[in-house]
Amino acid sequence: MKQNKYDDLGFFEKYSQMPRSIGGLNAAGEWHELRALLPELGDKNVLDLGCGFGWHCQYAREQQARSVVGVDLSEKMLAHARVITNDSAIDYRRLAIEDIDFTAGEFDVVISSLALHYVERFDIVCGKIHHCLVPGGTFILSVEHPVFTALAAQDWHYGPQGERLHWPVDDYQNEGLRQTKFLDNDVIKYHRTIATYVNALIDAGFSIMKLSEPQPSQELLAKHSDMRDETRRPIFLLIAAVKN
Repeated sequence: MKQNKYDDLGFFEKYSQMPRSIGGLNAAGEWHELRALLPELGDKNVLDLGCGFGWHCQYAREQQARSVVGVDLSEKMLAHARVITNDSAIDYRRLAIEDIDFTAGEFDVVISSLALHYVERFDIVCGKIHHCLVPGGTFILSVEHPVFTALAAQDWHYGPQGERLHWPVDDYQNEGLRQTKFLDNDVIKYHRTIATYVNALIDAGFSIMKLSEPQPSQELLAKHSDMRDETRRPIFLLIAAVKN
């Protein structure tokens, strides 16, 4: 199932008001860890899957990437990306992640940030990414952590005074579709275990270089006290893999 909630006007307007939508990468709690996983981007051809507003595309060019292709299914996201981008070496294309069909060895680096938990067949996408990477090319991805996606409710267990007591985890081994709420809208995500993510990459021909379960940086925690609870359970899973 290919979702395009971001072209719904109400959903898009709410998304556009999120801190990471306004502040870019520096407002993203996991960015400091994701950036550390990226290889040198100078003179590289880069593909960004689920590029959204193009923040990672712009960063790649700031690091002297030779060319960047940003793929997203949402025309509203891409339209905004084009408005805030002034760089002919960045090519934004409207395309579902599931439908990518690039030539063999077209890219040196593939990035995907918080998009692949919306994709039903992660294994098939891994195969397509492996195909379009050069030998030794790097695939860096972030997804919502399986501890976060296991229950469709994706919410805390609250005490009688509304206090957040703990984050419940159930049905972890029951992989598949989760209909959940995001920005007050029904959204479909796909829950997978950490083992499934890792093994799909290995089966596609990747070597796993590093995993990360980041917390917000101390700088962000100092600025945003409401992020303190994000240190109590993982919300993101980051994986760095290299094509064999």
